[in-house]
Amino acid sequence: MDETKALQDIFLKFGFQDYKFMDPQQIVVGHWVRMKCRFGCGEYGHNASCPPNIPGVEECRAFFRDYTRAVIFRFEKQVDKPEDRHAWSKGINSKLVDLEREIFLAGYYKAFLLAMDSCTLCGECTGLRETCRIPRRARPSPESMAVDVYATVRGIGFPIRVLDNYDKIMNRYAFLLID
Repeated sequence: MDETKALQDIFLKFGFQDYKFMDPQQIVVGHWVRMKCRFGCGEYGHNASCPPNIPGVEECRAFFRDYTRAVIFRFEKQVDKPEDRHAWSKGINSKLVDLEREIFLAGYYKAFLLAMDSCTLCGECTGLRETCRIPRRARPSPESMAVDVYATVRGIGFPIRVLDNYDKIMNRYAFLLID
């Protein structure tokens, strides 16, 4: 069986149908993304899978050079209030971690997931990688790895825009690096 077809069959097994394969060298990394994390996100310093518990920007950039294939998964959701997305994100991220494990067991030993949102797998995060309750399942988001999600997904033809309120459908993205 064709390698791509085998991967697609695994994606479908988990119910993931909206995705694109890409070259990880197309992933845009920027220092500005880390600054937005640091000075615009409440998870900074409070989530074991977010900065400053994440490698520096240059180390993140080098990490992507270790791969030759990636997949971007797109998820759409409309919520009434910002906090309503957390339960949805937790469910999707949990399935994505299970997918990463299945891809690993299929022989892709370097499989690594960047979750579609901050890690919310625990009810309350310890805030430190060293004391994470589920370190085997906790994954960083693309933004925490300094990925310019807007430039990256636009570069491969996926839609994304800044939303001015929560009555609009949001597009969220997860990245799975595969080798």
